[in-house]
Amino acid sequence: MFVDRVNLTLRGGNGGAGVSAFMRRKGLPKGRPNGGSGGSGGSIILEADANVPTLLRYDRHPIWKAEGGTHGEGELKHGKRGQNLVLPVPLGTMVIDKDGILFADLVEEGQQVVACAGGKGGRGNAAFVSPARKAPTFAEQGEYGEEILVTLELKLLADAALVGYPNAGKSTLISRVSAAKPRIADYPFTTLEPNLGVVKVGDREIVLADIPGLIEGAASGKGLGHEFLRHTERARALVVLIDPSSLQTDSPQRQLEVLLNELSLHDPALAARPRVVVLSKAELLSVEEIESLGLDESIRIISAMTGAGLDDLMYEVAELVGQVKAEATEREGYVLHRPLRDEFTVRRDGAEWVVEGVAAVRAVNLSDLTDPDAADFVAQRLVASGIVAGLVQAGAVTGDDVKIGSIVFTFDPDAEGDEEAFV
Repeated sequence: MFVDRVNLTLRGGNGGAGVSAFMRRKGLPKGRPNGGSGGSGGSIILEADANVPTLLRYDRHPIWKAEGGTHGEGELKHGKRGQNLVLPVPLGTMVIDKDGILFADLVEEGQQVVACAGGKGGRGNAAFVSPARKAPTFAEQGEYGEEILVTLELKLLADAALVGYPNAGKSTLISRVSAAKPRIADYPFTTLEPNLGVVKVGDREIVLADIPGLIEGAASGKGLGHEFLRHTERARALVVLIDPSSLQTDSPQRQLEVLLNELSLHDPALAARPRVVVLSKAELLSVEEIESLGLDESIRIISAMTGAGLDDLMYEVAELVGQVKAEATEREGYVLHRPLRDEFTVRRDGAEWVVEGVAAVRAVNLSDLTDPDAADFVAQRLVASGIVAGLVQAGAVTGDDVKIGSIVFTFDPDAEGDEEAFV
């Protein structure tokens, strides 16, 4: 089953929690802090893999989660980092976020993008020792891993794409010149999905793509071919097949005009793509009938059924592909660095202020906020991160409730010492 578009939910692993612990010694009720930090959660990485033909596995399993980090322990034992989850995808896979922004196009073997980051591990109390804080009694919780919705969309990587009416002989052709085994029958729309075949021409190899048949109006949704037109976009050249079984309704010139128009409506650059035009199924016509068509001298005449003309055609296609490769730059994928998430945002929600964002969550992400040391440290973080100033600028006043996550503070920017702005 060929699947070329899927929607996925990806979740990075959660970070492990740090621990508050002390080295116990005889005569010392509280020794040196030695709480270990938690391990960070694993990330989800998408990797282009030539051995993966379609997105079928992701159509069946649309939710993926990376491994979480483990918690820290006393005696400076740090938690284990969660393993990254590497998901192989076909060459030519595009990664699109929920806002429709394309942030990765993976076309080269081994090309990777970190689609979903794991959460940071929380620090143990040993990490907070400083000249001013000799024996911190608090530790950080681990952060939640990132969760995103993405669409994976596949555009096949082929040197040449076979384009033609339904039942024009494309599938028979690719089955004769390569090891591809598409379903073949003597009625239209036999091909319901694209097929790729590798053709050996002398000492060269080219990749052919058999695209489901196009009819007039395909670009606007008629027939089946419109669903797969995008698979022609990466082809370096086109092999346009004229169907002699359709000559009673459409002349060769008319068929070529219809096919090129549908390609142009999908993407104007496609109609200008280098191409070879072929009259297929020559076994259906006599020599006199072929001559009466008045074909241009450049049009190849072949029979995939008998094999006539196939060798010459493949050499011409290989030469054309080689010429395009020499003149054009290599097809390169890319990975965009997505904008960083806002450090924090402030909004009014009824009677309380809600602060959201990475900086806000990290500021209060301690294990026990009832601990006076921890409360003071959180207050200092909120001031240093600019959250107090952001609330004042937004209009928060003394006595307002401020919510960060599940925690609600009473705002008091006029308290003595900035660290007491939240009580």
